[in-house]
Parts: sequence; structure tokens; C-alpha cells
Amino acid sequence: MPDISLTTTVLLCLAALGAGWVDAVVGGGGLIQLPALMLGLPSSLPPAYALATNKAVSIVGTSGAAVTYVRRTPVDVKLSVRIGLAALAGSMGGALLAGGISKDVLRPAIMVILLLVAAFVIFRPSFGSAPATGPVTRQRVLLAILLAGGGIGFYDGLVGPGTGTFLVLALTALLHLDLVTASATTKIVNVCTNLGALVMFSYQGYVLWQLAALMAVFNLAGGMIGARMALKKGSGFVRGVLLSVVCVLVVKLGLEQWAA
Repeated sequence: MPDISLTTTVLLCLAALGAGWVDAVVGGGGLIQLPALMLGLPSSLPPAYALATNKAVSIVGTSGAAVTYVRRTPVDVKLSVRIGLAALAGSMGGALLAGGISKDVLRPAIMVILLLVAAFVIFRPSFGSAPATGPVTRQRVLLAILLAGGGIGFYDGLVGPGTGTFLVLALTALLHLDLVTASATTKIVNVCTNLGALVMFSYQGYVLWQLAALMAVFNLAGGMIGARMALKKGSGFVRGVLLSVVCVLVVKLGLEQWAA
């Protein structure tokens, strides 16, 4: 455990609380928690420690949110796990190629995609507002596994930011889910991908377990509160948070591109 001041520890726990809430509602909690860890941990530690500790914290909050959703809304757990396993495989493939692809080329493309997503959600107010439909076709299920699972999982390993948000959008479009059910499904998928990454990081010895355990308590609380709010307030509330997260993603990637 590195030497971290009490003030920094408190701020990291508050960041974990906020990240858990955002992640449970629409994904994107890593936009809060990971930068906080990067700033809060001693600069002498390699970035892998922040990445690993972030996964150890996130999997607790994500699991709590997933359980809350499953108890209160109909979710196809078997399909969610199948998508999650595809995402796990995709993320491993993306991670293998991450070192050979310039992120300076990828960032502008991702920003354009996010702006198109924001425009689509704004001009299609009915998107994700209808109740989830019954069983979908096998073709759409296969597309969800390959594209939402494998494709977005690959993106997660290659770049990362906004994976949960992209999953919510893809599952809403492909499986005709409302935004609340899509968020619930995404949490189960996230548990699968976080578990795979955490196992690898643990094997490499990068997880700061004491700090992770403390932050995980706050992340769990944020995740469960966020899930309950999303279920109570419905798809309109999730849609508003979704647009906010997309805008933050665009700004974040734009600043990174400008700084590069």
C-alpha cells in the first residue's frame, strides 16, 4: 500500500461513489474513477496500478448494480453472459493490438461517432423509451453477441473510454430494449469483462487491494443508488444522463487530441 494522505483517500472514495452512480445508470463511470486514481496515486507508480485498482473497485459496484437490476426488472441473464464472454474475448484481442495502433488517429473517429450518437438520441426522443419487447430474432441475438459483445469489447481493449455507454446504445438498437433494461444488461456484460481484466492484473500483482477494498464500498453504494434511481425514474432519466456522458466523452477525447 503506497503512502496516500487522508485527504486524497477521502477524495478517491467520493470519486468511487460518483463513478458507481454514473456507471449504474448509463455506463462511463471510468471517466471519473480512473482519472482520480491516476492523480491520487504516487507518480512513482506505473499507470498499471491505477488501471488494476480501478478494475478491482469497479467490479464490486458493477456487480451490486447488476444484482439490483436483475431483482427489479426482467433481464435475460443467459444472453447477457453470452454477450459478456464475447466482450471478454474481444477486449483481449483489442489489448493485444493496442500497442500497434495510433490513438491519435482513433480519437477523431470516435469523437465523430459520439457526436452522431448524441444527434441521434436528441432527434429521436422515442429511442429507448418504449418498453422492452418480447423475444427477438436469432439474427439480432447473434449480432448483439458479435457486435455489442465482440466489437465493443475489442474497442474496450483497444481504447476504452465509454464502453458501457456504447453497450447501452448498441443493445437498445439491436435487441429493441428500453434504456433501463439495456443498462441492466450492460452491467452483467461489464461484470464479465471486469472479471477477466482483474484476474490478469491480479496475476501481475498490480492491484492495491487495501485501497481498492475501501473505495469498493463507496462504489457499491453509488452503483446500487444509481440502479434504483434508473429503475424508479425510467428511460427519460437514463436518456438525460446518457447525453451528458456522451458530451463529457467528446470533451475528454477532444482535450486528449489537442494535448497530443
